[in-house]
Amino acid sequence: MNQSLSRHRADYVGITGSVLCIIHCLITPVLVMTSTLLNYESLRIGFLSLDYLFIVINVIAVWSASQRAASPIRWVMWGFLSLFAVGLLLEEYSEWFEYVAYAASAGLVVTHLLNIRHCRTTHVHR
Repeated sequence: MNQSLSRHRADYVGITGSVLCIIHCLITPVLVMTSTLLNYESLRIGFLSLDYLFIVINVIAVWSASQRAASPIRWVMWGFLSLFAVGLLLEEYSEWFEYVAYAASAGLVVTHLLNIRHCRTTHVHR
């Protein structure tokens, strides 16, 4: 029962992590542009560390949620996670990767919501 409960919470952790990442990515440019008192390089390094943290949180959430997910949902979650990680890691090279990370983060939110709905309507024995 405890393991099932923690897997159920994985979808909520994944949704929270993805939404926080979207908020973080939208606020960062504004914060950097409006902040004249902070050193930009230290700010950049701190926010880069947050990118890695969001990747780790989402890997754990997808791994845990995919243990009980239906097969198509499982593969879609892993696909969006891969795009999310690639987008965040390569966003310095092209603005296009930043948009890939936004779209993949939104895709993670949607697939976690679909997984919650699927798990509520059908009981999966694993």
